[in-house]
Amino acid sequence: MSDHRPTAVVLGGSLAGLLAARALSADGARVTVVERDALPDGPAPRKGLPQARHVHQLWSGGARALEELLPGAIGRLRAAGAGRLPMTTDMVALSPYGWYRRWAESAFMLSASRDLLDSVVRRLVLADGRIELVQRAEAAGLTGTGGAVTGVRLRAHDDTERTLTADLVVDATGRGSRATRWLAALGLPGVERREVDSGLVYASRLYRAPEAAREGFPIVSIVPDPRGTGTGRGGVLMPIEDGRWIVTLFGGRGDEPPVTAAGFERYAREELRHPVIGELLGGGAQPLGEVTGTRTTANRRHFFERMPVWPENFVVLGDAVCALNPVYGHGMAVAARSALALREVVRRHGVGAPGVSRRAQKAVGRTVQAAWDLAIGSDVFYPGATGSGPTLRDRLTAAYVGRLLYTATGNGRIARRVTDVTALERGAEVLLAPSVLVAALAGPLKPPLGGPPLTSAERAAAGVL
Repeated sequence: MSDHRPTAVVLGGSLAGLLAARALSADGARVTVVERDALPDGPAPRKGLPQARHVHQLWSGGARALEELLPGAIGRLRAAGAGRLPMTTDMVALSPYGWYRRWAESAFMLSASRDLLDSVVRRLVLADGRIELVQRAEAAGLTGTGGAVTGVRLRAHDDTERTLTADLVVDATGRGSRATRWLAALGLPGVERREVDSGLVYASRLYRAPEAAREGFPIVSIVPDPRGTGTGRGGVLMPIEDGRWIVTLFGGRGDEPPVTAAGFERYAREELRHPVIGELLGGGAQPLGEVTGTRTTANRRHFFERMPVWPENFVVLGDAVCALNPVYGHGMAVAARSALALREVVRRHGVGAPGVSRRAQKAVGRTVQAAWDLAIGSDVFYPGATGSGPTLRDRLTAAYVGRLLYTATGNGRIARRVTDVTALERGAEVLLAPSVLVAALAGPLKPPLGGPPLTSAERAAAGVL
């Protein structure tokens, strides 16, 4: 009997890459994770992840996948300070169709800084002795042929190069992935690609929450309306660890939030469809640091699963497959669910087995579909988002989803069903059940709310009367 253990190389040491490494090591592979940056020891910023300065949440569909890959991870995150917010019980949100009520929990989200989330996951994954981390190095290209990848050429920070051979190479290098170029260099055809760019610009700042509001405060969200006035203007206030709030404001082309301290809070008070976030910031929250901005928010998908041919021993996942507008908060959940899908395929067939990479790539494609549909179903209506504008299918889907969101403002059953789909707990097909269609036709069962459903105790804790 052979004592050969399969080997894998994972490119990218962020959340998607680390979870992919865990998925492969769980099946017995020896895994090398290659990361361009020097990773911090704890919850600290890193150069290659500028989007970490903005709001991040892990929807429960992703949190459950994370727990399957790393048993005890949710408990470790909670112990480190991450919040658990029941949805929609602890959510105060203004949709394009009115304020949502705070219904009984169906799904949940974990709220924390991206630095904390990454550090906890990194610590748990790298505790696995089958996983090795190579830092300050990046992939220069794949080795092998269009029929089978045999490894990867690495370039270190000092420009020295070496080749790592592997039974499987996984690209989890994010939006900057060069997978399409690498495949072309192996003689493979071009990859089908679609981009929907809302043009949203983000600005974020950390605050010390008022002392009485540091525990149990809800997330507050003003959801943008791509077809309304003030295109794309919206914002999120999310409680995170250490008694802080992270606030992210966003706006579309011509409505960009400012990155100055005074302009940031003015935008929150005066430019959003409701001033509640600005009021909360003015009630005793103390700024921590400067405002940071980003323009990298386009939805971009590569349909690798549709390739007529696919090389053995190569898989792409995470943002390298499907990069999503951060406003929907699905990136980390999709990464976790994709890593879980990879694990299930490898567990059934084995690392390096004939056809396993093709099966894994198709599984990843299925995993990202729901989040992709949710994102482009809204973003395609922003001016200039695509060259041709919304398709007829886009318009019909958006009309039905809009009716569901309107119904959800006054129907708890529909609100919970929509929330479950948004949280990636259930597939979008549940929204086509006959009972849901009838409820959407009937509309809300309760009258619209006249303002944000903050309790008097929450207002007092935040210093807002």
